[in-house]
Amino acid sequence: MAKEGVEKAEETEQMIEKETNKEPAEGGDGSHRLGDAQEMRAVVLAGFGGLNKLRLSRKAMPEPQDGELKIRVKACGLNFIDLMVRQGNIDNPPKTPLVPGFECSGIVEALGDSVKGYEIGDRVMAFVNYNAWAEVVCTPVEFVYKIPDDMSFSEAAAFPMNFVTAYTMLFEIANLREGMSVLVHSAGGGVGQAVAQLCSTVPNVTVFGTASTFKHEAIKDSVTHLFDRNADYVQEVKRISAEGVDIVLDCLCGDNTGKGLSLLKPLGTYILYGSSNMVTGETKSFFSFAKSWWQVEKVNPIKLYEENKVIAGFSLLNLLFKQGRSGLIRGVVEKLIGLYNQKKIKPVVDSLWALEEVKEAMQRIHDRGNIGKLILDVEKTPTPLMANDSTETSEAGEEEEDHEGDSENKERMPFIQQTLQSKMKIKLHPSINAEIVLAPSPNYTNEALRKISHSQKSEGAQISLPILLPSSSSAKRGNRLLMSKEERGHYLLLAPNG
Repeated sequence: MAKEGVEKAEETEQMIEKETNKEPAEGGDGSHRLGDAQEMRAVVLAGFGGLNKLRLSRKAMPEPQDGELKIRVKACGLNFIDLMVRQGNIDNPPKTPLVPGFECSGIVEALGDSVKGYEIGDRVMAFVNYNAWAEVVCTPVEFVYKIPDDMSFSEAAAFPMNFVTAYTMLFEIANLREGMSVLVHSAGGGVGQAVAQLCSTVPNVTVFGTASTFKHEAIKDSVTHLFDRNADYVQEVKRISAEGVDIVLDCLCGDNTGKGLSLLKPLGTYILYGSSNMVTGETKSFFSFAKSWWQVEKVNPIKLYEENKVIAGFSLLNLLFKQGRSGLIRGVVEKLIGLYNQKKIKPVVDSLWALEEVKEAMQRIHDRGNIGKLILDVEKTPTPLMANDSTETSEAGEEEEDHEGDSENKERMPFIQQTLQSKMKIKLHPSINAEIVLAPSPNYTNEALRKISHSQKSEGAQISLPILLPSSSSAKRGNRLLMSKEERGHYLLLAPNG
């Protein structure tokens, strides 16, 4: 039985209905109905594979069990682990269909029996063992945390996974102290930016970071020394610090494991917390998995002993849901909220996406195009260009057959490219081959992200392209963009000229 105060329940229902702009109730009580149960929208993964496996569906709304809270979701975090789950690229993947997502923020709508310390209407963020990408979630009280009054729901959804991961690695495992040095890969991502901010709370900490070159301008102030992700960063680090670094935070795996260990100072700590190098194409690739596994340096304990080095691993989700350390994580969250209230840390939100735009959001993560965290905003209205493809399906999440095939090694055209090519024509300058990899979200109004390659290099030359920017009300077909030529394969952020 869920215990709800009558007055607060009525007030919360009115607030939720107003905020989510719900249509008139089909069941007469302010909610849609699926049979005899209330229903909600949710992103459903029908099977492991490519982007075509994701669908927006209507499902029965859950109700809180003993010790659980029911949360009306406002925003959900999107992480690289979600991409790996979609591909089935994890150990012991769950059965499909399933609702992905591990973190969200929202408003407490109901309390299960024995729940204390929370009230209807509380603003919270939470970890969820799957099922986060939905309008309503239920999760045990030990995974729920109240959020500060001045923290937005999008910031709250960007907070748990990234900052808890960064804090635990830096302070609980590696014991970061004044004067130490840290190397973090994917410095422009959500965890990378959280690491950079937390390092700034300790005096005289030097941060080395690797990231795609197009991100450097945006994140240069948060990282002491920044290197291109494809460069020989080992030599670059040693050129600056001959001894190496005290801490290496590796989310890549593969040959970066050996490189990271080689950079450690005596008593240094290497921490592996991801394996994104195993993700290359849209679907799971046995070749990429095998290559990454083969490139991992085999650890010799005697060598670690002789060199006084520490190697560790960290999985936040396993720590929470399999190893029962929710008490430890609650202590970490409380410390992090204290730092937030002191204005020392602040989640970096890359962009907001509607539930209907989950495929485009995932493609952005796959292309490593984000700076900070991608957020699924449950109340956001999708852009017309994106909404057409994300049709709603039944509760089972059934979908059309993929007629293109789903070969492991087939590098298929990203979903957003297919969508854009079917919606508009782009006339290109004859000396350049431009490929759209991301449709602009409202956060990038009047901007577009492109990956370009050239038939010939011409430094300083400028080329104008006609283009349609679907997210901008002022953008029209024929607007001209001014683009400077760069080296092959770079990503550029383009803005309209004139």
